Amino acid sequence: MKNILSCLLCTVVLLFSCKDDNQQRLAENKKEMAKKEIIFLQIEKGWVFYDTPINETAEGTVKTWNEFRLFLAELSKKPKKTIEAFQQKSTAISKAAMNLNKNIPIAFDKPQIKSRIAVVITKVRMMDLYLHLDNIPSKKVIVLISEINRELATLQREMDKTVEKSKIPVEEGEADLKRMLDSTRAIPTTGPNNVITIE
Repeated sequence: MKNILSCLLCTVVLLFSCKDDNQQRLAENKKEMAKKEIIFLQIEKGWVFYDTPINETAEGTVKTWNEFRLFLAELSKKPKKTIEAFQQKSTAISKAAMNLNKNIPIAFDKPQIKSRIAVVITKVRMMDLYLHLDNIPSKKVIVLISEINRELATLQREMDKTVEKSKIPVEEGEADLKRMLDSTRAIPTTGPNNVITIE
């Protein structure tokens, strides 16, 4: 009889403790959902990318540079409904940004353009990383979005500057002068008897 009574008492205590745990778990889930909703609303409000070219050079480049066009197209599509949609979109944007290094038009295959592309890629990948954290820092994501916009505008201005420089006519003798300067910067080579000679 004592065993039955003690088993019954243990069962009642266990039921009440489970009920408390379930209520506590439900309260924590509600709190977590509210937090995710706030983060979602903040990111949705701040998700504004400048997805159109800012100058004629960039407009022309969109027509000929497929990777740049696809990157801008990814930026133009705004995700909806869930934070997971933003995570998927940031991954797609990150992949499109990584492809900017491929098939760069010859006119833009210069160190200053490549460095601007590298900065855009870095910022996009940081945004993607932040969006995939367990506790998403929404303020940092919004700041990165504005930085991506700024760096993208800088890239397009650099592209425009490169095109403008290429339009400047070469003066008579300038090509010869450049060739001469390049030959004076030649790397010393070793001649007979291991003597360094400059060509």
